[in-house]
Amino acid sequence: MIAAFVEVGRGVVIGNRVRVQAHSFIPSGVVIEDDVFIGPRVTFTNDKEPPSRRGDWSTIQTRVESGAAIGAGAVILPGVTIGQGALIGAGAVVTRDVPPGAVWVGCPASEIRQRVVNLVRTD
Repeated sequence: MIAAFVEVGRGVVIGNRVRVQAHSFIPSGVVIEDDVFIGPRVTFTNDKEPPSRRGDWSTIQTRVESGAAIGAGAVILPGVTIGQGALIGAGAVVTRDVPPGAVWVGCPASEIRQRVVNLVRTD
């Protein structure tokens, strides 16, 4: 389900049973696997050094693995992988890879604990 006022760029891959809440921005180069939750106003970026003019631009792939959840207002920098079942707290700024099952918060985001996640589907 993709809510109102969400912008999704060309070539974005969104898996099954993904929920993207209102006012989120998902530019090209982002891959979102199955069963992911993206909270409201989440912003992904796709270029570490965006140019001021056209032509010198390239995307860096960012991946959100299955079962991960990203809280409201989080910012995900380019080239990051958010591991399977990981949880990103509201307002976090993710600057590096997040291991599977980790809970990350803050600016820049860092791990505060691991969580137990059952990713086996029952339907």
